[in-house]
Amino acid sequence: MTSFALVGFGWRAATFWRVAQGLSEVTCVGAVVRSARALPVPAFTSLDECLREARPDFLVTAVPRAANPDVIRAAVAHGVPVMAETPPAPDLEGLHALWRDAGAEGLVQVAEQYLLMPSHAARLAAVHTGIIGTPTQVQVSSTHQYHAVSIIRGFLGAGDATATVRASRTVAPLADPQNRQGWTDEPGPKPATTTIATLDFGDGRSGVYDFTTNQSRNLLRFRRILVRGTHGELRDDEIVHLAGPRAITRTALVRRQTGHDLDLDGFDTQTITLGDRILYQNPFPGRRWNDDEIATASLLTAMATWVRGDGPEPYPLAEGARDHLIALAVEESADLDRTVTSTTPG
Repeated sequence: MTSFALVGFGWRAATFWRVAQGLSEVTCVGAVVRSARALPVPAFTSLDECLREARPDFLVTAVPRAANPDVIRAAVAHGVPVMAETPPAPDLEGLHALWRDAGAEGLVQVAEQYLLMPSHAARLAAVHTGIIGTPTQVQVSSTHQYHAVSIIRGFLGAGDATATVRASRTVAPLADPQNRQGWTDEPGPKPATTTIATLDFGDGRSGVYDFTTNQSRNLLRFRRILVRGTHGELRDDEIVHLAGPRAITRTALVRRQTGHDLDLDGFDTQTITLGDRILYQNPFPGRRWNDDEIATASLLTAMATWVRGDGPEPYPLAEGARDHLIALAVEESADLDRTVTSTTPG
């Protein structure tokens, strides 16, 4: 059994704790909070106390982004592996300083979960089959900043490439029926900002970032992804590609979701397929988890496996930093109304 402790116990930290309850190989042994309070795990008011008494194998930070770098540094100073919630630091200077202080230690991972969500994982697996050829452009309109950049970079295989960014913003009225707390019961529209940016990674690879305020939770805006390749493209859950001479086909990605109609197995994700090819199989059957919970469980198990020395790094600090450095370049370009080139960690 591999153990971890949380730093913070807000909304996101509680998700990690809740998901860990359904995992047999990972357990949460405590949480570091600013003041003692009743929690479902032992509460500690300092990291030193937590490490001394709970002795976790790794830490998961889920604190405000301004506090994240110091928590990461403290974990690294103790020689404890840490998975930091996104982003690992709030701004350009903070990211570079954190990399200088902690990057070389090899102890820091970032809790970037989007490419572990079933739909994105299946789409990525489809692209990796070569069905659309070499990916050349990824357009994402669903989630914000570093999450969207992670999706773009992941599908392109952009690695350590920087991006030349051109961004703009517009404001228009939009009803906002739901947020993190649930239904808002506000029928009227209010101003919402849309940021659109082009990202040029060189070598013919590019991305389009398109995000409207609260789009991740506002179901009045579709979530869209387009992956263009040399021999076809993926649009959401459908692929068009060149199957042979004078043969163009369209094929759907199909999710097998149990619990509908007379399916009495209970509500659960089972598989996502492309024709007769299984692209994704739920590694946690029977838990009845949503996609974000499945991705969070995948992160925790990958982190535990890496800490034990039995698997690769889940998402190294360098990758999380690159995502946010490009996201910051998008905001800077929109602020200044000019082209900005992202930097690299260091």
